[in-house]
Amino acid sequence: MDTTTPAPASATDPAEASFDIVARQDQAEADIAALRSDVDEVKARVDKIGRAAARPALGTPAAAAPEVKGFVDGYLRRGAVQELKSISGTVPADGGYAVPRQIDAAIARELTAISPIRAIAQVVQTGSAGYRKLVTTGGTASGWVSETAARPETDTPEFAEIAPPTGELYANPAASQAMLDDAGFDLENWLASEIALEFARAEGAAFVGGSGTNQPRGFLAAPTATTADDARAFGTLQYLGSGAADGLGSAADTRLIDLVHTLKAGHRQGASFVMNSATLAEVRKLKTSDGAFVWQPGLVEGQPDRLLGYPVVEAEDMPDIGAGTFPIAFGNFRHGYLIAERSATQVLRDPFTNKPFVHFYATKRVGGQVLDGNAIKLLKIED
Repeated sequence: MDTTTPAPASATDPAEASFDIVARQDQAEADIAALRSDVDEVKARVDKIGRAAARPALGTPAAAAPEVKGFVDGYLRRGAVQELKSISGTVPADGGYAVPRQIDAAIARELTAISPIRAIAQVVQTGSAGYRKLVTTGGTASGWVSETAARPETDTPEFAEIAPPTGELYANPAASQAMLDDAGFDLENWLASEIALEFARAEGAAFVGGSGTNQPRGFLAAPTATTADDARAFGTLQYLGSGAADGLGSAADTRLIDLVHTLKAGHRQGASFVMNSATLAEVRKLKTSDGAFVWQPGLVEGQPDRLLGYPVVEAEDMPDIGAGTFPIAFGNFRHGYLIAERSATQVLRDPFTNKPFVHFYATKRVGGQVLDGNAIKLLKIED
């Protein structure tokens, strides 16, 4: 008789291990299903609470029922138009007071004509108001001699002094502190930009026609004569007549050519015409004897329009065509007109002097004068 006892099943029996894994998986799926059920129940409760919170408060149900019934029967079932009272931002009493007004932060500004004379003139930065510049009114003389001849003394150059009349531009706008705090845009920077534009306009007008008293002396305020360069006094500008008492005349194209060639060749390199837009409109209509326009529009982007081959600068401070006026200037303004400025614009913020207002006191010291009268020529409306 075999007395051998059968060995017990090992814990690592594959069949038993597989059964254990299946049981655990079934238990996990059951737990997950229970959690999902709980989550769905909680979500349903939250949705119910949200709908209740969003529902507008009504009076008693008995009072609300006729309105709801009338809306359902009249509009949903029969399509009758119901008069519905709405809250609107367009009417102040219907809710417009509650709607804040929005102001664009970029303030639109009416275009101001700013003279471009600064861009074509000579500009120097000075350290004081007493700026002076020396100009030689004639070159050094020379002569021819033989190899053994004596060398007599030659004439020395003569000098003239330029002292541009200087004035001080200022502006002193004020704004209340409450306005600065509550404005819907950067009021301080806007005021600063407005001051800069106004200064550019004012100084540009002075560079053209300034009197020289507490302001720059414009080139049109300089003395004028018809004599040639070697016969005029220093600082005097030469002009040509238009040939007509009140306009450019029938031979305006030839007068403009004469105006160009009264300027020395050295000054013509870099010269330009200066006139306002009204004069420019008349000049653009001028034709040569063969019918060609003397005006030449710029064909390349960024290149200026040209008149007789020279660029045209529009300066609205130049006078219109009229008897006795100088509507057209031609010259090399970098050689002919000097602008001397003490410094850039200074702005002082003053919240103390005039409470509760804050003042923005801006100043700029600038001067100007004709530097070389031979470098600028004028066309005058006269016979």
